[in-house]
Amino acid sequence: MKLIKHTLVEVRGLKLHVAEIGTGPKVVLFLHGFPEIWYTWRHQMNAVAAAGYRAIAIDFRGYGLSELPAEPEKGNFMDLVNDVVALLDTLGINKVFLIGKDFGSITAYLVAVVHPDRVSGLVSLGIPFMLPGPNCIRNDLMPPGFYITRWQEPGRAEADFGRLDVKTVIRNIYILFSGTEPPTARDDQEIMDLVDPSTPLPPWFSEEDLAAYASLYEKSGFRFALQVPYRSLGIDCGITDPKVTAPTLLINGQKDYLLKFAGVEDFTKSEQLKHFVPDLDNVFLEEGNHFVHENLPKQVNELIINFLNKHCN
Repeated sequence: MKLIKHTLVEVRGLKLHVAEIGTGPKVVLFLHGFPEIWYTWRHQMNAVAAAGYRAIAIDFRGYGLSELPAEPEKGNFMDLVNDVVALLDTLGINKVFLIGKDFGSITAYLVAVVHPDRVSGLVSLGIPFMLPGPNCIRNDLMPPGFYITRWQEPGRAEADFGRLDVKTVIRNIYILFSGTEPPTARDDQEIMDLVDPSTPLPPWFSEEDLAAYASLYEKSGFRFALQVPYRSLGIDCGITDPKVTAPTLLINGQKDYLLKFAGVEDFTKSEQLKHFVPDLDNVFLEEGNHFVHENLPKQVNELIINFLNKHCN
């Protein structure tokens, strides 16, 4: 971790936090999900750099050490796409391998669709091809207390999270998202009520890791994080007949609760997925969960590095 260098890079009027290790023309850009920040890629960055690649991880705008935009509630996924492309331009990087997790994968897919000339290959952790829009996540087919539905309601997550300190919020979300079922509350509960305070952290996520996450969210808060991804998921990005032409690897944890979202597992395992991503390899790791890159880092690193080496020109 000490070898990773940190800088602030001005991108489209905002200073974005950039973590980097390794050198050379072969570049890998890591895009985090929620409740993550750059630190979620600690295992992958070191492994990829050791394999001869330049590894870069960012905090998205409004996350961690990156600046909050002036009007966070107007944010959408295209803001992130434009940030990624502008960052590549600023750093003088022509083409890149994108590795995304959670909504970072959605951003990676969007970059690959809109700017195919900038993407050498794409690795998604847990998220089959999907773009923002009315059918991105079918909340209407999930129970009423489904966490995404709750967090999309203005003010509700703010009130729920606001009862607790930031560290406890991150702890609770990590515990909930490590489970096999989508977090769902009863009518008389909020999402934070689903975690017993005595529940231990997952064995692969230490108190030190939690402290690193918490320190960054204490700076940024959750204001932009609730907008992107959650409250902007249904905003249509205006793309018709999307295709990811870059070679793509989808790594799924078989115990990822996201597979229990309406239609997701069937779509992930269907031939229909290859209509959108023709050059696709799909791998399931039996013991992997929603944080497959953190709970099974050696297996994930091996898959990623083999993929990079296979498709590196």
